[in-house]
Amino acid sequence: MTIKIAILGDIGSGKSFAARIFGYPVFNADIEVSKLYQKDKKIFNKLKQKLPNYLFSFPIKKKEITKAILSNNSNLKKIVKIVHPEIQKKMKLFIKKNKDKKLVILDIPLFLENKIHNKEDILIFIQSKKLEILKRLKKRENFNNQLLKKFKNIQLPLDYKKNKADFIIKNDFTKKTLKKSVKLILRKILK
Repeated sequence: MTIKIAILGDIGSGKSFAARIFGYPVFNADIEVSKLYQKDKKIFNKLKQKLPNYLFSFPIKKKEITKAILSNNSNLKKIVKIVHPEIQKKMKLFIKKNKDKKLVILDIPLFLENKIHNKEDILIFIQSKKLEILKRLKKRENFNNQLLKKFKNIQLPLDYKKNKADFIIKNDFTKKTLKKSVKLILRKILK
């Protein structure tokens, strides 16, 4: 049976980078959401129905989604309610497609919040210094502090995620340190 490893942590803590270092197939929910916005007309129609004043044409533009989230507190929940079931379907397909692999890595920001984990899933928390995270987030071209706060509001507290984790990786944002931590964890998991 394929071992599922879920990567947890704060926004901008380096989850996606850490996920890739494992060297196993990665399911990245953020990338999958972007694909839905670009290619799934049914998702557009469902979102358009719930957010008629914000979405105007297909493919969905990220700035329209951002505007919808920022202008009304309930809009993010509406989006998640429509998008997340599709992401879960895609995740299940990904796991099925990789059933012959020893491990798969799940990089899903709302993994615990949407209750898609099983007891046998291995949870790894990426711990990074808040100042370092903020410095890195500010470098992103689409950085928006208000948007960041809205996303954090729908996430479980970081301490809760950290306490649920089977392993903690202290991320200093160097590839060398991450590789060393990942190697140690893989040794424990695969023994």
